[in-house]
Amino acid sequence: MFCYQCEQTARGEGCTVRGVCGKDPDTAAMQDLLVYALKGLSMYAHRARQLGVKDHEADVFVLEGLFATLTNVNFDAERFRDLVFTASELREKARAEYEKAAQHAGRAAESLAGPAAFEPADSLADLVDQGEAVSIAQRKLRLGDDITGLQELLTYGLKGMAAYAYHAQILGFEDDAVYAFFHEALDHLTREETHTADALLAWCLRCGEVNLRVMEMLDAAHVSHFGDPEPTEVRVEPVKGKAILVSGHDLADLEALLQQTEGKGVNVYTHGEMLPAHAYPGLKTYKHLVGNYGSAWQLQRKEFEAFPGAILMTTNCLQAPAESYTARIFTTSVVGWPGVKHVTERNFAPVIDAALAAEGFKEDGPDKRILVGFGHAAVMNAAEHVINLVKGGKIKHFFLIGGCDGAKPGRSYYTDFAEAVPKDSVILTLACGKYRFNKLDFGEIDGIPRLLDIGQCNDAYSAIQIALALADAFQTDVNSLPLSLIISWFEQKAVVILLTLLHLGIRNIRLGPSLPAFVTPATLQILVDRFNIMPVTTPEKDLAAILG
Repeated sequence: MFCYQCEQTARGEGCTVRGVCGKDPDTAAMQDLLVYALKGLSMYAHRARQLGVKDHEADVFVLEGLFATLTNVNFDAERFRDLVFTASELREKARAEYEKAAQHAGRAAESLAGPAAFEPADSLADLVDQGEAVSIAQRKLRLGDDITGLQELLTYGLKGMAAYAYHAQILGFEDDAVYAFFHEALDHLTREETHTADALLAWCLRCGEVNLRVMEMLDAAHVSHFGDPEPTEVRVEPVKGKAILVSGHDLADLEALLQQTEGKGVNVYTHGEMLPAHAYPGLKTYKHLVGNYGSAWQLQRKEFEAFPGAILMTTNCLQAPAESYTARIFTTSVVGWPGVKHVTERNFAPVIDAALAAEGFKEDGPDKRILVGFGHAAVMNAAEHVINLVKGGKIKHFFLIGGCDGAKPGRSYYTDFAEAVPKDSVILTLACGKYRFNKLDFGEIDGIPRLLDIGQCNDAYSAIQIALALADAFQTDVNSLPLSLIISWFEQKAVVILLTLLHLGIRNIRLGPSLPAFVTPATLQILVDRFNIMPVTTPEKDLAAILG
């Protein structure tokens, strides 16, 4: 196997024996094969679209298939077998539609090879062999590290964007132009003869541009369905009683669980990226959504073992379950682990039964709370006051410190940086990186909390809108604001957010704790020259450089 799509990859180079995430070689090969099969599907879907023929089933499946290959989502090789066969079936449907449309238009249909001609083997072992034959390692041998790395930068951008688009689509928000780009980009990845560093980087920036639209859709989906997030205190200690812990990102899954547990005597807790759910009016109405338990995904084995109830994983960030809680952890949607009960069609009865059978919390913990809910609407409501504080010199600087958290050493940097930020500065944060410091007391500046939790990584649109609004208020651009971006990356959703920031022309981003293995020195130099991307060093040195 060879995989280097996440920050914790072995030796900072690539996992070759087994994924640091827990992914085995068979699953790694099946993920590579699924991406290859999706490229074949999109080769025909893209050409069919050019002739006016679209297939919504294929459009949505591309989102689901790419999402399933994200880090810490699906570790079940058998489920990937089913996805590969579905991709092949949909490709054949797209091929037939394309050939029919070409004939109707009086054109000769192209005879496509490569992924478009792929035929899946019957057995899992043979499918694994097929996956290894189309692996990243094989492309590196054929094309070299630089071109392969840029191909993967685009691929990981598409994977991250697929996750965001998938969440929006579930809530009824779609854009046909977004589907068209997925097919066009996957098709382009098969045109290796046209791939140069400059051309691939341009495609990556296009991906960032389209992702801005996707994040806008997801923001609109959440707000229309659950209301605008509002500043909310969230309990972070347990309440006596039976319990279910919900981790991941999918608010629609959480809502369905809350509906099904109402009146059942079961308290529901959020974990990880689900913390911001407490700020949405539509979810706050459920009184048995009692608080947040635990912290970021990389501590889940310890935290899940100690949790005396059932656990539901709704999206990515799953780690290998410990035997002590395997019987009471459940997956749903795109998530999977061999031997773990998978719940379909949002029928959470097995989760509820497991919670009722478990011990539950025997007593209340201390009444400790933290503040969440500073999405762009909430911040804009206080914009005049914030602007006056800046003009009056009471707020000197804004720091966006956030992104994906991870288990690799070096992430104490973000805690140390946040604690060292001057008292006349405001910290914006989002995604699970905030767990490095979100329970610390940073105080206020004239009624404005110094720590503003914007939400999930899914809420990156809010951070962008806040920055753009500040730039507009001060009649400048984002790069001229007293705003510094200190970003922690881990997986592919963080990659596509970075591409969006680069598309917007945002410079001077500090990225860490280590740089992506798929970004080669030559590619990094391009990014440094164009955008002045910088690796983090130490909190002291970086703060000194930022504040001059």
